[in-house]
Amino acid sequence: MVLLRELLGETLRRRRRAQKRTLRDVSKQANVSLGYLSEIERGHKEPSSELLASVCGALRVRLSEVLAEVSLEVAAHERGADGPSRQVAVLPLPRDAESGKDTPDEQARRRRPVPPGAPASIAQVRSRHRCGEVTDSVLRTAA
Repeated sequence: MVLLRELLGETLRRRRRAQKRTLRDVSKQANVSLGYLSEIERGHKEPSSELLASVCGALRVRLSEVLAEVSLEVAAHERGADGPSRQVAVLPLPRDAESGKDTPDEQARRRRPVPPGAPASIAQVRSRHRCGEVTDSVLRTAA
């Protein structure tokens, strides 16, 4: 079974080495300890989203690009491109076990479309803030 943290670490290491940068350099810029960044790259630790965004910022690469690259690798493993030694665990969709239908929570979530012009949720605003799309004042207003 392939682990997401391993693929993520391999991708970050590949990106760092392509830039011919050291762990020390990236860890200083990302404000992460050298040892912790090393463990992330080796697939021993799973980084939080904030830490991952910080490392991607230090590498001057978009988080979406890194995640897309990891996603392609996961898809390759699912297709069996690496052979039977590495398999991906696939979790089932949230469905009612007896009937095979969506759970009531899933049905309710699908029925609630967000009306146009509705204010963004705080999670959406925070996400846009991390990407640099909105300023601190917009974040404070939303909170």
